[in-house]
Amino acid sequence: MEAGRRGRSQPGDRRNLAGRPGWYDGHMGDIAVVGGGVIGLTCALGLAEAGHRVEVVADLAPGGTVSAVAGGLWFPYLAAPADAVLRWARVSLARFAELADRPGTGVWWREGIVLHRDRDPDLSWTALVPDRRAAEPGELPDGVVSGVVCSVPVVDTAAYLDWLAARCAGAGVVFRRARVSRPADLPQPTVVVAAGLRSGDLVDDPTVEPVRGQVVRLANPGLTRWVVDDDNPGGMTYAIPRGHDVVCGGTAERGETGLGHDAGVERAVLDRVVALVPSLRDAPVVSRAVGLRPTRPSVRLDRVTRSGQVLISCYGHGGAGVTLSWGCAADVVGLSGP
Repeated sequence: MEAGRRGRSQPGDRRNLAGRPGWYDGHMGDIAVVGGGVIGLTCALGLAEAGHRVEVVADLAPGGTVSAVAGGLWFPYLAAPADAVLRWARVSLARFAELADRPGTGVWWREGIVLHRDRDPDLSWTALVPDRRAAEPGELPDGVVSGVVCSVPVVDTAAYLDWLAARCAGAGVVFRRARVSRPADLPQPTVVVAAGLRSGDLVDDPTVEPVRGQVVRLANPGLTRWVVDDDNPGGMTYAIPRGHDVVCGGTAERGETGLGHDAGVERAVLDRVVALVPSLRDAPVVSRAVGLRPTRPSVRLDRVTRSGQVLISCYGHGGAGVTLSWGCAADVVGLSGP
């Protein structure tokens, strides 16, 4: 994903966007992937492993994208259509299970709880999780009527994006730092548009809309169990322990584009989080981040031909980019054939 946080562009700089040495042999390959976030990189890796010569073109390094802001919990959030989302999420769940607890990936398999204040919650996603169970009454805070306890992947997105970029480079993917104005400006016969929020501008899609999210990362006092309380009356609330930190959120401000930190919002988030996880009350702040989730009425994943150039769109994943990444990338690879 290209949108999320601001960064300087360096047009024409062909190198590994994670800062590692890359290669460039004067041939840009047969497929360009626009976007250097989790969707773009996963698509690039899948295409390269399928035998394509791939160039990733992005104006932001992976660490500057909205993917790096994400809490990294496998959880289908703010994405549709439901059937396709569950199919993509299932594929990703299996891939992250293979990566969990492997050194350098930034992926863990962790137990946690999803809280429900609605008496008829959407539980469709739970069919994908084999070890789920209903929460015991003693596990539920006041005002919560039910909950699901399960184990799913938790991803330290900064570490994972570095790992993913390195895997791409090892598979022969070329990286170029540049801002793309339109796919037709790229010489490749096939272009994958996976640029997050900017995808709408690239393919003239007015339905793409930002949903602003703000998080604060606290020093981890030793927690491993995550908690999600989307129906919290004060606003969506979650605490996701990773390695050294706990990602605390959050917000979902539709149509907002400001990337500045809001101290008042942070205080409200922490008040809600501490009410759920009292052991975080005195945890020091490690870092803060704001990102713009790229939403649309449904994820766009299709193939069209314009003026002889094949365009494969893969964007609009909302708050579920990590969760859907491997499944969507598999479909992109399938669409890249003749």
